[in-house]
Amino acid sequence: MAERIVGVIGGSGLYELGGLQDVEELEVTTPFGPPSDRIVSGTLERVRLMFLPRHGRGHRLLPSEIPYRANIYALKKLGVERVISVSAVGSMRENLVPGDLMIPDQFFDRTQKRVNTFFGDGLVAHVSLADPVCAELSAILYESAREAEAVVHRGGTYLCIEGPAFSTRAESCIYQSWGVDVIGMTNLPEACLAREAELCYATLALVTDFDCWHSAVDKVTAVEILATFRRNVHVARQIIAIAVGKLGGAPSCACGKALSDTFISARERVSAATLERLAVIVGKYFL
Repeated sequence: MAERIVGVIGGSGLYELGGLQDVEELEVTTPFGPPSDRIVSGTLERVRLMFLPRHGRGHRLLPSEIPYRANIYALKKLGVERVISVSAVGSMRENLVPGDLMIPDQFFDRTQKRVNTFFGDGLVAHVSLADPVCAELSAILYESAREAEAVVHRGGTYLCIEGPAFSTRAESCIYQSWGVDVIGMTNLPEACLAREAELCYATLALVTDFDCWHSAVDKVTAVEILATFRRNVHVARQIIAIAVGKLGGAPSCACGKALSDTFISARERVSAATLERLAVIVGKYFL
């Protein structure tokens, strides 16, 4: 039976995972440059795990500087099938309080500067993002959070802004009136690229603060966010360990066929260079 490989992308305050065995650090080359940092490979609960700190060790990368394409491509190249994204978020709801966890099932993109696709250069594909996360993986994360006795909410919309500045109070109030649930800066285009790479993707969102729409909030500060996140990192690690233990089998969802019937370009018009560059993503369809 083929070894199952799970990827974990750690957000603010989660730069490493404990409990890994047979650990090695991997430098992966991609057509989109290097990923955020070396990828830590190890075994956890008899499953091979690839851990990537999204902002790099020491938190060196702004949200807009994260090499999203390189990160997802590198995980795909290493044989990852499922990606668990751990992210700090602000709450846009009264009943989502700092310290709670959320498993979003929708995203709303307010970014402006990020490349959000692997395609182009003569190869056009239109992937479906109607349901942008893997329902199977999300359910496992939710069950694992419950087993860890965390306060967890399942479902809701993650609004992704460009950053690095937090929202103005006017922006925050407008976003809150839209009915979104949490706000963050990193899960797009990450989720979109994971879908194009035919990877299962789900987010474990750790609520660190009320965004400034809330009447009790003077302003959002990075220091307060990181302090709250760090208090809950041990819970995130526990949830990941439980979830990874449930992921020994092959995915039964349709994420691994997300590119089926998405290509518009005529095969004979696509250059060999483009196909070679994207072989890890599209090879089974074109090569």
